[in-house]
Amino acid sequence: MEFKHVSVLLDECIEGLNIRPDGVYIDATMGGAGHSLEICKRLTEAGTFIGLDRDQEAFAVATKRLEHTNCKKQFIRSDFSCIADYVTDAADGILADLGVSSYQLDNKDRGFSYREDAVLDMRMDQTSPISAKTVVNTYSVQDLSYIISTYGEEKYAKSIASNIVKYRENKEIETTGELIDIIRSSMPAKSLREKHPAKRTFQAIRIEVNTELDSLKKGLESFFQLLKPGGRMCIITFHSLEDRIVKEYFKSLVNVCTCPPEFPVCVCNKKPLAKIITKKPILPSDDELSQNPRSKSAKLRIIEKL
Repeated sequence: MEFKHVSVLLDECIEGLNIRPDGVYIDATMGGAGHSLEICKRLTEAGTFIGLDRDQEAFAVATKRLEHTNCKKQFIRSDFSCIADYVTDAADGILADLGVSSYQLDNKDRGFSYREDAVLDMRMDQTSPISAKTVVNTYSVQDLSYIISTYGEEKYAKSIASNIVKYRENKEIETTGELIDIIRSSMPAKSLREKHPAKRTFQAIRIEVNTELDSLKKGLESFFQLLKPGGRMCIITFHSLEDRIVKEYFKSLVNVCTCPPEFPVCVCNKKPLAKIITKKPILPSDDELSQNPRSKSAKLRIIEKL
């Protein structure tokens, strides 16, 4: 299957990075190299591109698509939370698109989609020992309920978790289809007529399998440490949990004053570490939504280091 992915908020990201031809730019989630290629096109031989991806299929595709660009390049197959282990060069700009690629969703063998019956997997890094199959077949009812409630914001989490554990007493849960049937049986008929009943649970399990929220928190701190003064960080999120983490982290870099709220003026003299470029997140245009409906939930936030 060909690796296809439509880059979300592409023009807005490139504009937000404010690219200098001789600068150093990092794409922490190369995917199909859509954003990466546009960055590399704007760099001269004096410029440097650093690309990361933990998905081995995406990594292979991206590196091949970028090999003929003129800039200096460094490719790292790793989760971006480990970027500090590989990158020491200060960067002029860093981009991270946190979405699951169209290839991952459409390739049923990867087990990400609730629209295809396939083996449960959901691993971004296919060498990881923990898959969706591991989670649903070995986690306790308490842990499953917490994950589905917290990461999926699913109000029927307890019922779903209980039925998962009950089902596996007789048979191991092996496919996405089996899991979807369990989820359907755990929800009232009214909920089945709304969004796909498995959407929130699949999101929750995927986040757990790939430790996405912990990776994001660690990654954001590493990204900011790598940025040069005047450098920009562009982060695209796709659900409220991610967006909340990015929003709160950006605010913490701006609102650094530690004075008690009752003080009339600041006496700690701590200065902001960054300025927020996007007071509100940038959303996809109507044109982009019509061409790529999967961009619907995307939000882009941009910050600049002072």
